[in-house]
Amino acid sequence: MKIDILTLFPNMFEGFKTESIIKRAIEKGKVEINIIDIRDFTPYKNNQVDDYQFGGGGGMIMMCEPVFNAVEKIRTKDSHVILLTPRGKTYNQKKAYEFKEKKHIIIICGHYEGFDERIYSLADELVSIGNFILTGGELASMMITDSVVRLIDGVITSTSLEYESFNDNLLDYPVYTKPRVFRGMEVPEVLVNGNHALIKEYREKERRRITKEYRDDLL
Repeated sequence: MKIDILTLFPNMFEGFKTESIIKRAIEKGKVEINIIDIRDFTPYKNNQVDDYQFGGGGGMIMMCEPVFNAVEKIRTKDSHVILLTPRGKTYNQKKAYEFKEKKHIIIICGHYEGFDERIYSLADELVSIGNFILTGGELASMMITDSVVRLIDGVITSTSLEYESFNDNLLDYPVYTKPRVFRGMEVPEVLVNGNHALIKEYREKERRRITKEYRDDLL
């Protein structure tokens, strides 16, 4: 799988690619992640990528040409272009699984006051990570990339994915490790008695209990 992220601030991704699961996935050859500086594709002097909006109004607008040039340089027949915008449908785990099946994803990060409206014509899909505003799309692109990469076969163990939160619209069950008793709080007996059938039943019940208590909107 290949993921290209178009941004005005490539230095924000330095730690993202060199730590934890993302780093290991790259080293294993499971994914190729390229951080592409939109400024490298501007035809304007002084690497200009934004300007004032026609009709007046506050804030600077990302210009068409640098973004079009960048996308057209890297897009192939297998590419799926994602534009990060409040207009998009809210991202979720189901969408992460959908993106995992793509051969090539291009993510366009916005910044400043917004995109020139014509940039929307480049997108195959509009995505939002929630009803709040960030200064740019960089953090959102990292979140999407991380959520997709971890689903790629061989990146993490399949058992780790089996009962994750949001699978089947349920949250994950509670988990424990040593010590068995800590400050009067004990690990449930069912988890240490070795009866795997009872453990599975307990965990399913706990998934539903926790979801109802904390996120009943998922039920």
